[in-house]
Amino acid sequence: MVNRIQSIPFTIVALLCVAFAAPAIGQPKEDDYYKILTFDPADYVLEVSGIAALKDGRVLICTRRGEFFIVDGAYGEPEKVTFKPWAFGLSQPLGLHEGEDGWIYFAQRGELTRAKDTNNDGQADVFETVNDDWAISGNYHEYAFGPRPGKDGKLWVTLNKPFGGEPYGRAHWRGWAVAIDPKTGKMHPMCNGLRSPAGVESAPWGDVFFTDNQGEWCNASKLSHMAFGDFHGHPHGLPTVELEGNPIKMPKPGTVPSGQYMKDLHKTIPNFKMPAVWFPYNKMGKSPSGMAWDTSGGKFGPFKNQLFVADQSGAMVMRVFLEKIDGHWQGAAFNFRRGFQCGIIRIRFGKDYSMFVGMSNRGWGGAGNRPFGMQRLVWTGKTPFEVHEMRATSTGFELTFTEPVDPKTAADPASYGGSSYTYKLESRYGGPEVDTQPLKVTQAKVAADGLSVRLTVEPLRAGFVHEMHFNGVRSKSGLPLLHPKGYYTLVNIPKAAE
Repeated sequence: MVNRIQSIPFTIVALLCVAFAAPAIGQPKEDDYYKILTFDPADYVLEVSGIAALKDGRVLICTRRGEFFIVDGAYGEPEKVTFKPWAFGLSQPLGLHEGEDGWIYFAQRGELTRAKDTNNDGQADVFETVNDDWAISGNYHEYAFGPRPGKDGKLWVTLNKPFGGEPYGRAHWRGWAVAIDPKTGKMHPMCNGLRSPAGVESAPWGDVFFTDNQGEWCNASKLSHMAFGDFHGHPHGLPTVELEGNPIKMPKPGTVPSGQYMKDLHKTIPNFKMPAVWFPYNKMGKSPSGMAWDTSGGKFGPFKNQLFVADQSGAMVMRVFLEKIDGHWQGAAFNFRRGFQCGIIRIRFGKDYSMFVGMSNRGWGGAGNRPFGMQRLVWTGKTPFEVHEMRATSTGFELTFTEPVDPKTAADPASYGGSSYTYKLESRYGGPEVDTQPLKVTQAKVAADGLSVRLTVEPLRAGFVHEMHFNGVRSKSGLPLLHPKGYYTLVNIPKAAE
């Protein structure tokens, strides 16, 4: 046997080694385009729950433990970064915002607070309660997320509902989004039906969005637009509607049906709002959290004006393209970057448009090899071959790409595939993809410049996720897509052009 193996020609052995031991030459990897840098302070437990890139160029972070730090040297070599205490003793701050008035605003467990360093000694010395109108029942999961500013300058906060017992009785305003006037401190109820809204973010044009985690009455994690009077599906906060002076009309407690398709719920609950994007379970993530819009103008790669969404369970960042169809924000979700050391709570762009990433596994397990941490994501300058935008048309989708495509593979309908499915609103914890049907691409028309392809897709169904696979498409240089799947939540099908 030994002699027979030794008789195999060296060239064949070499080829076998390459085939079974080495990745394909030129196969793109996320790390080729976006590098993860790691901060590793020995003196502090950095369960980072809020990040602010301050106007003076410094980076301020807060932790779930109630500590605040100035990150000194945040844009330099990670091993040279130091963390200078700025404040301590706060109660689970889960967001940071630097106001126009120079105050640092943050949502704590029981209030919206602001702080300031008035004597310029590097530490906050004044703390003021802006608003504490919402209540807590003593349940461990009654988090408050934010704030983020709306168009009118009011600060939006999203309030988590309790999971399990409420030792001090049921508390009002859980499962709500509220907007607080920083000048008067008055709280304005905005919308209801939220479950675990771990992310809240304002778009560059002023609209406010939130992410919600899959669970009871939320069959799939989602990104949703918020406006006054919306109902987002979870009935826990409905008794608050009956408080005297509440200006919002909602379904009566106990009247929200379990088991109905969400796409049809507006027929019985007119103010029910469909999400902008569903994040299919495990395919994208499990627990979406903080968000950040790319306003870099191209300094973070080719995805300017798109939204990046973190996920706590997956220790990952997703990418979202949004468009407004018949008055409703909707769009496509794509995988973007995995491999962070812990579940991500917050992301924020710095002054150089690198992305700071704050993490903690506290309260819910996440991927990665650490229980907490802070990292920074930096674009290498190389452009990945990706689907850049996925727009809905009356007959399918128009794809744009970051690089010109190979016209032969991109024009072949066999290069594409997928399925469509939707979700029900159910009282059970999470729920499956339902009413699944395969999707067929009947035509793929490539633009002359090779940067876009117009797909005719059958069948298109309003209210369904259209999960599209682009496995056969190659770039002009022969590369496969870095992420060959897109998940478009087709709430409204565009009308055909006349």
